[in-house]
Amino acid sequence: MEVCYIMKKILVTGALGQIGSELTMKLRDIYGRDNVVASSRRKKEGQESIIESGPFEIVEVTDGKQISEAVKKYKINTIVHLAALLSAVGEHDPQKAWNINMNGLYNVLEVAREENCAVFTPSSIAAFGPSTPKDKTPQDTIQRPETMYGVTKVAGEILSDYYFKKFGVDTRGVRFPGLISYDTLPGGGTTDYAVHIYYEAIKHKKYTCYIQKGTYMDMMYMPDALHAIVSLMEADPDKLIHRNAFNISAMSFEPEDIYGEIKNNIPEFTMDYDVDPVRQAIADSWPNSLDDTAAREEWGWKPEYDLPKMTVDMLTKLADKLKK
Repeated sequence: MEVCYIMKKILVTGALGQIGSELTMKLRDIYGRDNVVASSRRKKEGQESIIESGPFEIVEVTDGKQISEAVKKYKINTIVHLAALLSAVGEHDPQKAWNINMNGLYNVLEVAREENCAVFTPSSIAAFGPSTPKDKTPQDTIQRPETMYGVTKVAGEILSDYYFKKFGVDTRGVRFPGLISYDTLPGGGTTDYAVHIYYEAIKHKKYTCYIQKGTYMDMMYMPDALHAIVSLMEADPDKLIHRNAFNISAMSFEPEDIYGEIKNNIPEFTMDYDVDPVRQAIADSWPNSLDDTAAREEWGWKPEYDLPKMTVDMLTKLADKLKK
């Protein structure tokens, strides 16, 4: 029996970033290489597999005309909008973060309205702030972030809701925790330490952590994050209540926890601390853990990886990668 997919012709913005580089390949495996158009503001060295394995377009998301031309050229019915500046980078240039994150999303939503496309765009735990309940943060709660990245994520959630309610655009999204991947290095987020620590453990058997001991943050292994995007976009729209801001969670840990799991596999591994006050302040404003009951009930969300399982897989895959 042929599977009937909601997503058929997909444009991925930010396709050469941390999420986009892996998601593009996964989508091409599922939907066919010719049906998934990767796009980025420029080509990047080392990303030839993505650029050459299917359609690729140069798209600057702050230029709505470029988005529209790509959508019309390939008869796109779904835009997966990932292009954004992340939290730590955004604090160094908040004006640029606003321009890319908000005007880029507005342009995508406008094109989706005009061309009848569905839209996935991720929110983040950064959408919360220090006045948000820290533990098992509820799906619906106070959101007063203190970073420009967080501000754009809250505004993006609301703007996406508006386009669904006002114009009927099928908008969907999740609040991602910190994402961990062996494939692509992250691009300036506060939770990046949880990726770098694995690289340093394999290469040098030691790591200097910029996040203070005892700082809990929600995290997720990239395979679960990719699965969440596909599952949500293929879910029955009639069952979706929250649509653009689903809490999703897989694990919550502090630096000593991930250090301990790596040490179980690499006994000689050591770690010390040199705290970055900017990223520490951001981390302190975020939740310790999220309540993802709504995602589980509305579209069947369920992660596969916890910290021990992720650590074994991460070290195995990364060791193979670094040998090449």
